[in-house]
This record gives sequence, structure tokens and C-alpha cells, in this order.
Amino acid sequence: MSRSALVLGSTGLVGRELLKLLLKEDTYNNVAVLTRREIVTCHPKLTKSVGNLDELERYRDLFKADDIYCCLGTTMKKAKSRENFRRVDYEYPLQAANMACSSGARRFLVISAIGANKSSPFFYNRVKGELESELRSLPFKSLIVIRPSLLLGKREEFRFGEKLGEKITLPLENLFQGPFRKYRPVKASDVALTMVSAALGTDKGFQVYESDEILRSTE
Repeated sequence: MSRSALVLGSTGLVGRELLKLLLKEDTYNNVAVLTRREIVTCHPKLTKSVGNLDELERYRDLFKADDIYCCLGTTMKKAKSRENFRRVDYEYPLQAANMACSSGARRFLVISAIGANKSSPFFYNRVKGELESELRSLPFKSLIVIRPSLLLGKREEFRFGEKLGEKITLPLENLFQGPFRKYRPVKASDVALTMVSAALGTDKGFQVYESDEILRSTE
């Protein structure tokens, strides 16, 4: 049975990889994206909308898709304030989830982060944890949360912190074994593949994929 999908954050590191996979996947006969700027990608089953995330309600029709993939996220450096960070990583995804739920979407997939915990003393992890907690209260048939560690891949913008993290962790990759395996860096393309595989698998309500599970599922 054919499905439709909506991707939020399709211009980001994981979102770009995800869009490629969805356009190749025969299960989907329509893939919609909502972006802040026009994208060059063209495909017969791709529907493109350009808009401001502050005006999500204007694009409610897009949320009638079967599967909603939320890849929204920013950094404190780019957001410049906790308020702006929270808007992108908490308010937008939560509003999108509520709109998707009320529009009849069956599955909601979201990229969170390793260590997400609403009681965390760290602001980043706490915001991610608060979002997960709110999403779990929504009656989706399937809610899939992806918690990657450091993401590997070529970004459109340079992120010094992440690039430094790559240089430090990649030479030590073999040390991330046993309980530390989930902290190994993970490719954005593998995260995208895990999301699609999870969406196409058996619906199991709430599911969480940590970085080590992403690595196992793509090895």
C-alpha cells in the first residue's frame, strides 16, 4: 500500500540524506518538504513548499501525510540564545507533531539526541528530553525517536564544535565498545536509513533508537 511522507528539515545533514532515500523508496508515492528556502532537488513525486516555520498552521494540508519525518534542529551558536534554540528544537517539532496527529498521520519520526532527558542539568539534553516526553502523550500509532551521537557528514554550513569532535573521536573509534558503543560517531546517511527502515517496519508504538542500534542496523 502506497504512503505519503512529509519531511521537515530536509536541507539539514540528515534531512538531505533522508529525502534521497524517500524519493527512491517505492512505498512512497508522494514526498512533501517544507523548507525556508527553495531547494534544487526535483522529482515526479516530490512536492515542495517554501515557508516560515513560525507560520506552520498555514501548511496544515501537508500534515495529512501518513508519515511525518522531523529532522529540525540547530545549535546554540547558530541560535544565539536559549529562547531561539528552544523554538527550533522544541516548539516547532511539538507543534508539527500536534498538527500531524490532528490531521491523521500514523507515524511521527523525530531526531532527538543521545542523553536526552527532561531532568538533565544540561540545557541541550533537557530540551530534547522535554520534547520526547510531550510527544509520548500524543496518540500516534507509531512514535519513533532517533538519538544519534555525533553526526558525521558534509554540512552546508561549517560547525566548528562538531568538526573538532570528529577529529578527536574518529581516531578513538575502536575504544567505543561495550556500554560506550552508543557514543561512537554515526553517519548521517545511516541515521536516515534507520529512520526509513523503522517507518516501514512493524508499528510498535513508542520506539527509541540509540546510536549503537543505528550502527547495528546498518552494518
